[in-house]
Amino acid sequence: MSAQAKTKNRPFVKMQGIGNDMIVLDCLKQTIANPAHTARKLCNRHFGIGADQLLLLQKSRKCDFTMRTFNADGGEAEMCGNGVRCIARYVKEHGLSSKKELVIETLAGPIKVKHMGKLIEVDMGEPVMKGKDIPVNLSGRIINRPLKTETKEFRITCLSMGNPHCITFHDNLDNLPVDRYGPLLETYHIFPKRTNVSFVNVTSRNELHMRVWERGTGETMACGTAACASAVASVLNGFTDRTVTVALPGGKLEIEWNQKDNHVYMRGPAEEVFRGEIEI
Repeated sequence: MSAQAKTKNRPFVKMQGIGNDMIVLDCLKQTIANPAHTARKLCNRHFGIGADQLLLLQKSRKCDFTMRTFNADGGEAEMCGNGVRCIARYVKEHGLSSKKELVIETLAGPIKVKHMGKLIEVDMGEPVMKGKDIPVNLSGRIINRPLKTETKEFRITCLSMGNPHCITFHDNLDNLPVDRYGPLLETYHIFPKRTNVSFVNVTSRNELHMRVWERGTGETMACGTAACASAVASVLNGFTDRTVTVALPGGKLEIEWNQKDNHVYMRGPAEEVFRGEIEI
């Protein structure tokens, strides 16, 4: 049998969370043999559907569902904040569960999501601060730490929201060469698993503007975990209160770093864009 004869059309749903777009494949009954290859193929904006990430919805033995996240380059990510909201919306819209609250299994651990009308709240858990646990090859907490690269010196704050983040603060984002600084920091040698990079402008005690360079994808219109990481970094640096609005190119997220339980809560929308079938 030829390779072409083995291919099969699979239904997909294109979704987005404030411009962070992703393809959802329902794998509750059918698996994907090579998800990394499939992600590279489907996420390609010229020869595929086009997306920042591919999400696989799978069964879970200990949670309601499992979400696997693959970036556009085929690399598997531990967690995707906008993605988990999209999965929750997909589950509801396709009648897969009637629960208002779900627990989604991810590589970063179980994530609780709750429908709140048009918005979805995600309990992102506690931020991880120690360098070796993020991971970053630096000791202790990395808060406003100088980092001198071959071309520029940055002041970085690093933490994990289930995946690694590096945050830098700037007075103006409009003319910032994110396409140059993003890949430079993403692949810098102190980050053994690479890192997501946020460029943040603090506009008030309760609002941030940011641009984000996502590991394995490039600059995107939004990143939920990056918004959470940036909010935590802003508190650690004394710039903001614990509840902030984070404005990204694709829209806004409400982020709260709760002082009582140390968890970060994210609230934002998730929407279906279109449905179709594609050969895999």
